[in-house]
Amino acid sequence: MKKLWIVMLMMASAACAEEVYATFQVKAEKSAELAFSSGGIVKRVNVDVGSVVKKGEVLATLENSDLKAMLESAEVTQKYAQKDFERQQKVKQVIDQAQFDQYAFKYENAKAQAAYQKALFEKTILKAPFDGVIFEKTVEEGDVVSGAAIRPILKIQSLHERKLLLTFDQKYHADVKPSDLFRYQIDGDENSYEGKITKIYPALDITKRKMVAEIEAKDLMVGLFGEGTIITDEK
Repeated sequence: MKKLWIVMLMMASAACAEEVYATFQVKAEKSAELAFSSGGIVKRVNVDVGSVVKKGEVLATLENSDLKAMLESAEVTQKYAQKDFERQQKVKQVIDQAQFDQYAFKYENAKAQAAYQKALFEKTILKAPFDGVIFEKTVEEGDVVSGAAIRPILKIQSLHERKLLLTFDQKYHADVKPSDLFRYQIDGDENSYEGKITKIYPALDITKRKMVAEIEAKDLMVGLFGEGTIITDEK
C-alpha cells in the first residue's frame, strides 16, 4: 500500500510538470568593442588576441607627447593659481572684493583648463572596461585611427562568465518563469547539463515569434549552439 502511494505521488508530480523545448546560443556575459574616441597614430599596442586583462589596464595608446606637454603646462598653471588664491584668502578681509574675485576666477579657470587637457590626454589611452580576454584585434603600432570615423580596434569579452540565450515558443510566455530548470546538451557534446533561468526578456522576438531567456554558465566556448527542455509547473 505504501509503495502504491509513493508511485501515485510521483505520477501526480510528473503530471503537473511541463517540458518546454528551447534552443540556445552561448554568449559572453560581458562583451565590448573598444575604440579610440580621438584620432592619431597608434604608438603602442600592449595586447594580442588571447591576452587576459584586468579592468583599467592600458591596452593601447596613441602618440600623445604634445598633449602630455600641454597637460603638464596646465597643471603647473593651476598649481600657482591655487597658491595665489590661497594667499588672497588669508587677507580677504583687507583687500578689495573685486581683486579677490579675480584671483578666484584665475584659479577656477586654471582648474577647468587642466581638467580639459587631462580629458584630451586620456582619450589617447585605451583601457579595459572590465576583467576579460581580448578575442579580436584589428590594429598595429603605426596605424592611423580617425576620430571622425570611429572604428573598433579591439574586442573584449568576459573570461569565464557565459550566458545561454534561450529561445522558445511564445505560447509558453505565461508558463516559463525565472528559476525554472533547464536541462540541455551542446551540439557535438554528449554530456548533459542543467541550469536555472535567471532572466526572461520582457518582449518577444517579433520576426521568429519566440520568447527569449537567459541562463548563467561558465567556461563554454562563445558561439556554441544547443537545445534542451525547460521544466516548468503547468498552470
